Amino acid sequence: MDAIEGANDHYASEITCTAAVAWGPGQPFSLQQIRVQPPQKLEVRIKILFTSICHTDLSAWLGQNESQRVYPRILGHEASGVVESVGEGVEDITEGDHVLTIFNGECGECTYCKLKTTNLCAKFRVDPLQSVMRNDGKTRFLTQDGKPIYHFLNTSTFSEYTVVDSACVVKINPKAPLNTMTLLSCCLSTGIGSVINTANIHQGSTVAVFGLGAVGLAAILGAKTRGASTIIGIDINNDKRSKGQTLGMTNFINPSDLKTSVHEKIRDMTEGGVDFSFECAGNLDLLREAFLSTHDVCQYICVYLCTY
Repeated sequence: MDAIEGANDHYASEITCTAAVAWGPGQPFSLQQIRVQPPQKLEVRIKILFTSICHTDLSAWLGQNESQRVYPRILGHEASGVVESVGEGVEDITEGDHVLTIFNGECGECTYCKLKTTNLCAKFRVDPLQSVMRNDGKTRFLTQDGKPIYHFLNTSTFSEYTVVDSACVVKINPKAPLNTMTLLSCCLSTGIGSVINTANIHQGSTVAVFGLGAVGLAAILGAKTRGASTIIGIDINNDKRSKGQTLGMTNFINPSDLKTSVHEKIRDMTEGGVDFSFECAGNLDLLREAFLSTHDVCQYICVYLCTY
């Protein structure tokens, strides 16, 4: 296959590597050799060194939303690695850079990117229906016999190598530990970002966090950083108590232990309800409880649904 000229004045060529390929809803992942094409204009090819698994990947693998079913597909969207090659026009990323993948990319030029109130880029926003590269509507992954393998959330990190738009990658300090930086691609940025950027909670705030997975624990950390006076964590797993306390949680509630509703318990604990409530489990049944847990003067809820 013909190679293409990259931005670093040498030729990037096709790579053969191992990837975990999803071939159908709920079918076991197939660890197999695939072909990864060179990056095209404004694209970057990354050697993935570490990748995390998010509930969103699970939902896509199970094909819970039929409109989003595209197979074969390489899932994954939380990863860190090293840039292997870059395509034409890429100026801020070079070979050897340590990077994170970003499933919610930013072009920096559209109306949305220029607004201070949103980062939902018109071109590179989260879109589970997008399964090909935007340059040419083709995939950069192929089976050994040349059939396309589709992309996922602008990233597809369950592969030793992936190709992403340059808007969907960010350079990080090379001294940062790549094995933990993957969490910044999704859960940490979501949890802490919702507390600091969206809710903008203040010193002395009272906070409730429903669901103490990675996103919920990150929300607790963000609340602690902002000086919240009371941080109530809610989860049916008692093992989450110590994890939450380590990050700044002041109180823990296991709904299974209550004879009343969670919101009634929280209102009793906080003289009418908390200032801010965060739903971090992606569970629609918890939305009402999270909302009712806030007091009626300041009913503010930051909702995170990991379903897209």
